[in-house]
Amino acid sequence: MTMNSAENRVSGQLQYEAEPDWLTMLRKRGLDAVSTLQLPKLEKTNLQRWPIPQQGIYRKPELVMSLDELPESIRKWVYSDNVLVQRNSGPLIKHLTEGLREQGVILTDLETAARQYPELVKPYLMQAVETEENLLTAQHAAHWRGGAFIYIPEGVHVEAPLQTLFFVDESDTLFMPHVLVVAEKRSSVTLVENTMSSLNKIVAVNQAVMEVFVGEGAKVNVVSLHQLERDLIDLTYRRAIVEHDGQVNWLIGEMNWGKTMSDTVSVLKGEGAGSDIKSILVGSGRQTMNITARTVHIGKNSPSDMVIRAVMREQSTAILNGITKIEKGATGANGQQTEKILMLHPEARGDANPILLIDEDDVKAGHAASVGQVNPEQLYYLMSRGISRVEAEQLIVYGFLAPVVAEVPLEGVATQLQALVEQKLGQIKELDQASISE
Repeated sequence: MTMNSAENRVSGQLQYEAEPDWLTMLRKRGLDAVSTLQLPKLEKTNLQRWPIPQQGIYRKPELVMSLDELPESIRKWVYSDNVLVQRNSGPLIKHLTEGLREQGVILTDLETAARQYPELVKPYLMQAVETEENLLTAQHAAHWRGGAFIYIPEGVHVEAPLQTLFFVDESDTLFMPHVLVVAEKRSSVTLVENTMSSLNKIVAVNQAVMEVFVGEGAKVNVVSLHQLERDLIDLTYRRAIVEHDGQVNWLIGEMNWGKTMSDTVSVLKGEGAGSDIKSILVGSGRQTMNITARTVHIGKNSPSDMVIRAVMREQSTAILNGITKIEKGATGANGQQTEKILMLHPEARGDANPILLIDEDDVKAGHAASVGQVNPEQLYYLMSRGISRVEAEQLIVYGFLAPVVAEVPLEGVATQLQALVEQKLGQIKELDQASISE
């Protein structure tokens, strides 16, 4: 396909969808960059070897009017009254309580927001994650569909969590949700983002971007749980820009069964801006995961903390990159990070890479990293109490992940994350028993 024909195709889509001219130009900018950019170069992971399919077919579902109309496979994961559900390439339902609407809170799909609230969307879209960063970001800028827009007005505190759920259940589907969160001054919100697929064998790629803008004195909590099946590839960029005295808290559960690449970044732009990143992942089979967490300190007196814990089974591989960057002028910054990998099989592989990049003297920074097997003394102690080896390993894993899981701010989300961990470990238990019987 020539570039002209690609431009015509996208222009036709935009005209059909009645998107504003500024968004058409942003998409065209992404198309123009695609031919000149390459896939991102990751530490010890070659994305060119991943079977990344083309963008896929645009499949937009028909809207449903109530949560009761959702399929059971989706409805069981919805626990908030304030929710947006996307199925494949477009929104399935959007629901926001009247009380929040009266306060000026917005929760809708991003395509609708671009048409109805251009003054709120245009200044932020593709600004934290830039179009020309690499081939993936350019493709996303050109082809994203559906997505979510969350807007919290100045001084509004949203007590109940907002939820977005992105669900794919057809192969070769265009699945590129873009989440844009704008929290104005002195506001607060908790967003739970779920990305999942059906249990059917589906071949697709999730090429997602989340941009979070935290205003002066605002606080945004983001819980991001991904659980895609084995034949799906997950390529996700998450990025937050935090202003003066703002705070962003990330809690990420990488519970996919297939190849995973994620890049989560907090840019502490203003003085006193803070970030807390906590991430857990469980690898199994021959799964490959490349997980990067970064904090960039620009503002003075900006604190950050980063904790990543990975559990690897069978022949799975994990690359954990923790990067703390303190820019010149960010005096009083304090950046801490810890990466730990627990390997439960001799053929599992884990690589923890803590990195400190410091261009200022008057700062604090530290890192810790460890990669190791299960402590045999802990196993012996538990097994001596009549606990089987498989169950003992599970208990040790739960204890290993507990410092992150315990930080989940909502009981319902904590239960959900625990269920996802148990699901992966339950599958591991079945595999172990099968290998023993053989």
